Amino acid sequence: MSRLESVFKQKNHKALVAYVTVGYPSIEATLKVVPLLADCGCDIVELGIPFSDPMADGATIQRASFKALENGVTPSLCLDIAKKLSKKTSIPLVFMTYFNPIYQYGLEKFCHACVASGIDGLIVPELPPEEGDELGNPAGKSGVDLIYFLAPTSVEERIKLVARKSRGFIYLVSVAGVTGARNELPPDLGKFIGKVKQFAKQPICVGFGISTPEQAARIAQTADGVIIGSKLIQLLETDDAALTATRSFMRDTRKALDSIG
Repeated sequence: MSRLESVFKQKNHKALVAYVTVGYPSIEATLKVVPLLADCGCDIVELGIPFSDPMADGATIQRASFKALENGVTPSLCLDIAKKLSKKTSIPLVFMTYFNPIYQYGLEKFCHACVASGIDGLIVPELPPEEGDELGNPAGKSGVDLIYFLAPTSVEERIKLVARKSRGFIYLVSVAGVTGARNELPPDLGKFIGKVKQFAKQPICVGFGISTPEQAARIAQTADGVIIGSKLIQLLETDDAALTATRSFMRDTRKALDSIG
């Protein structure tokens, strides 16, 4: 059992997954906020490797990625930061990145480096499961879970394929489109989660658009976990008040999830 899988084995527990862009608003901020997230009850933290063409990301994370690149953040630096973070917290860490940076680094080399840096999984938004073995094979041999996406538009054939391929958990996108905090989420999302569970044994975590503890709790009625990204990036934009605001929001979200766990 991988460390990611073990998160979902806790009885009556809904997983809280947080996303941060490495190096935004600064490298020092990343080194501070990830342990804080763990202390607030986050079960998994996604570390976003900044990329120049983040096609799955909305404006908020695009801005964060651009700023991180300006701060000199590279995949190698992300690995170094992950290694430092893995010594500061015991929760699983996952890289969210695009295929090109991994390819340029070297697929096997990158997977080995992930293990050495304490990374438990990889999320690659534009990598379809039909073409994923080139990365999936070295990741699997290294013990790194490769996590695939499903969207509300996914047909049954795609759901079955992702259910065969994804490791750790399945990342279910709440809406078709890009990341970004939203006031409302689709009313039929729970029905789609139920459909995926007919075919998938893996835990299902829902991301894209979750921006309030109430939304998180509502989704967790049917999902195994929730992923919060753009909302956190927005909180980190508040400079001096960032860590205080982040702590308050994540504690409230953890409390909301525990109320239905």
